[in-house]
Amino acid sequence: MAEYTIRMADERGHVLEQVELGNSEGEVRERFSQQGFLIYSVKPKGLLSSEVRLPRRRKVKQDQFVIFNQQFVTLIHAGLPIIQSLELLMKRQRNPFFRSVLQNVRDRVRGGELLSDAFAEQKVFPKVYTTTLLAGEKSGNLEEVLGRYIAFQRLAVTFRKKLVSSLVYPVLLVAMLVVMLTFLITYVVPQFANLYNQLGAELPPMTMIMLAIGSNAQRYAPYVVVAVVIAGFLLWRWMKSDSGATQMDRIRLKVPLLGSIWLKYQVAVFSRMLSTLLSGGLSLVPALETAGESMQSRLIAHGVSDATRMVREGQPLARSLETATVFPEMSVEMIEVGESTGALPAMLNSVAEFYEEDVTNALATAMALIEPLILIVMGVVVAFVLISLYLPIFSLGAGGIH
Repeated sequence: MAEYTIRMADERGHVLEQVELGNSEGEVRERFSQQGFLIYSVKPKGLLSSEVRLPRRRKVKQDQFVIFNQQFVTLIHAGLPIIQSLELLMKRQRNPFFRSVLQNVRDRVRGGELLSDAFAEQKVFPKVYTTTLLAGEKSGNLEEVLGRYIAFQRLAVTFRKKLVSSLVYPVLLVAMLVVMLTFLITYVVPQFANLYNQLGAELPPMTMIMLAIGSNAQRYAPYVVVAVVIAGFLLWRWMKSDSGATQMDRIRLKVPLLGSIWLKYQVAVFSRMLSTLLSGGLSLVPALETAGESMQSRLIAHGVSDATRMVREGQPLARSLETATVFPEMSVEMIEVGESTGALPAMLNSVAEFYEEDVTNALATAMALIEPLILIVMGVVVAFVLISLYLPIFSLGAGGIH
C-alpha cells in the first residue's frame, strides 16, 4: 500500500488535508466519497515535492506559451480529454522546464484538481490565464474562452514586438556612445597624458581637465564599477518593494514624451485584458481584480484596486476609474459609453485599439526626435574630447611656425 495526500471538504464545508494509506488513488477517493466527503484531489505523497522539482524562478517564454495554448485548444476541439492532451503536448515539448511544468499539471489534474488550480500552483503563469481557465471551467466552454485568451496574447505579443523594434536603434546608439567614451577616457586620454608629461608643455585648462578625468578614471575604475553594481542592486531591490515601484512609476510617468506613452500602453493592456476576461464569462469585480493584479504599472494597479472597491460598493466602472485619477479622460468617456449601451467588452476592445495605435504613432514621433538628439550628443562629446586633447599640439605647432 502507498501513502496518498487527500484534500477534501466535510459536510460543513471545512477543507481538510491529510495522508492516508491506499492501494490506488481511485480506491482512496471512493472510500472517502462513501463517507460523505467532497473530494478535491488525491495524489501520491511526495509526488509534487520530490519527484518533480521545479525551479520556480524560471519563466515560460510568451511565444512558446501561446503556441502551447493553440495546440491545446486544437486537441480539445478534436475531442481529446484534457489529461491525454496534456500528455501529448508534454511529450512534444522541447523545453525541459516547460515539460516538467506540464508534467506537474497533468499529475495534479489526474489527481482530481481543476485545470485552473493546477496551472495556478505552478507560480509561473499569469493570473489572467488561470482566471480565464477558471471562467471556462465554470461556463463549460473552455475551448471558446481559451480561444479568446490566445487572440489576446497574439495581439499583445505583436504590439510588444513593435515597441521593441522601435527602441532597438536608439539603444544601439546609446551603447555605442558609452563604449566610445569608455575607450577614449580609459585608453586614449592616458596616452596623451604621458606624451604631454614628457614634453613638459604648458597645457590649456580644458586639456588639464580632460587629462585629470582620464587618469582618475583609470585609477578608480574598479571602485566605480563595484559602486555602480552595488547601487544597481540596491535600486533593483528598492524597485521590488511596493513603495519603490510606486515611486519609480511616478518618475516614469513624468518623463517628457515617454511618460505619456507608458501610461497609454498600460491603459491599452488593461482594457484588452479586462475585455478578454469579461468576454470569457467573468463578472466585473473578479475581472477587475485579476486585471489590476496583472498590471506592470503600480499606479495603474492601485487605481484599479480603488476602482474595484467602488464597483463592489455599487458605483459604475467609469465613475470609479475617474475617481482613481490615473486613467486618461478619453478612456473613461469611452468606457462610460460602453457601460450605458451594455457593450462594455466591445468598447474596452475599442479603447485598447485606440491607445495601441496612439502609442505606436507617439513612439515613432518620439524616436524621430530622440535619435538625432543622441547623434548630436555623441558628436558634441567626441568633439570636446578630441579638441581638448589636440589643442596643445595645435598650440605647439603654431608656436613653432612663429
